[in-house]
Amino acid sequence: MHKSEDEIPFGREIAFHLSESTALDVHGSHSRVLQASSNETLLAIIYRSIQVVVFSNRFNLLIPFGPLAILVEKLTDHHGWVFALSLLGIMPLAERLGFATEQLAFYTGDTVGGLLNATFGNATELIISLYALKSGLTRVVQLSLLGSILSNMLLVLGCAFLCGGIVFHKKEQVFNKAAATVNSGLLLMAVMGLLFPAVLHYTHTEMHVGKSELVLSRFSSCVMLVAYAAYLFFQLKSQKSLYASVNEDEIQTGNNSNNDESPDLSKWESIIWLSVLTAWISILSEYLVGAIEGASTSWKIPIAFISVILLPLVGNAAEHGSAIMFAMKDKLDISLGVAIGSSTQISMFVIPFCVVVAWIMGIPMDLNFQLFETAALFLTVIVVAFMLQEGTANYFKGLMLVLCYLIVAASFYVHVDSQPVD
Repeated sequence: MHKSEDEIPFGREIAFHLSESTALDVHGSHSRVLQASSNETLLAIIYRSIQVVVFSNRFNLLIPFGPLAILVEKLTDHHGWVFALSLLGIMPLAERLGFATEQLAFYTGDTVGGLLNATFGNATELIISLYALKSGLTRVVQLSLLGSILSNMLLVLGCAFLCGGIVFHKKEQVFNKAAATVNSGLLLMAVMGLLFPAVLHYTHTEMHVGKSELVLSRFSSCVMLVAYAAYLFFQLKSQKSLYASVNEDEIQTGNNSNNDESPDLSKWESIIWLSVLTAWISILSEYLVGAIEGASTSWKIPIAFISVILLPLVGNAAEHGSAIMFAMKDKLDISLGVAIGSSTQISMFVIPFCVVVAWIMGIPMDLNFQLFETAALFLTVIVVAFMLQEGTANYFKGLMLVLCYLIVAASFYVHVDSQPVD
């Protein structure tokens, strides 16, 4: 005879606990399935992200040269090899930094995208400059930042105009003339900030010899930082319509052929890759800066040429690739935002920022870049301003800018720096 559940001692409690444990087992197994599924999804995302960033570009074959440079530095005293390997190792990282910034620019629009490209494109120069300041190499900081401006304005912009003009040879490419004019004005202001300390030095008209030049440089640097902050507010908040690119107008009217373009990385993937690449570049930059003097001695090449020509070629790898790619897609406003915007940011933010940081560190870095270097910058700004005044671009203008850069490079190769590296 079967007893009912009520007749069994603690029957209801046992039944309740059995049903509860069964439910918990079912719920736990369901949770484990969901967790495994999410883990697989996360692994798939990580694998796809690494595939896109690391293995999708043949240029990344140079990445192993970075660890090799560290190994050579630890095992030998060949500074020339350390410098060359560090140079080669940083180049693909700088290019990938530009790629990650370009992916992030998909979520921000053309104006902010150009600003992001200029900012993270200059991360390499800023990191190298800070390590050089830490080592007391103020002259290397001055020359490398000057070289970055010259490289961006002549080589990067020239290659963008040249490649875009060749692809669209049947028409003349156009860009936002108003935005280019504002950037040209800021570059002339930067030239003014660099010119007066040099003139004060070479005319021997300082009120307090050895002090007035440094005080003027620090004051001018603070003014330039304020001007750059005002420029950012003007560009991003106050007068956004002034910086509306031709491509944004085409998107609104539906005439843009690149509307179906989509990013390869998500917003957070792009931010994470930007952080990783910046950290790895900062590690290699320390070895690069430490080997500059040894490389100059072993290669018998002036430090001025290494600082003005070779270092910026590495730092501008990101800008170079981005500017050319956007120009070949007929997005010349972004190319200008990358090349001219990067030059503006270096001259109005990075250089004054380094002067202020050196001031805090007790290092007497000033804005006197010497007469030869200041003249090269002044003539470069004038040439580029004339090229931009019509608001159009073609392959001939690009060829002229590239040839001007070759003249500048040859000039620094035969130039003996009047102020030796500390």
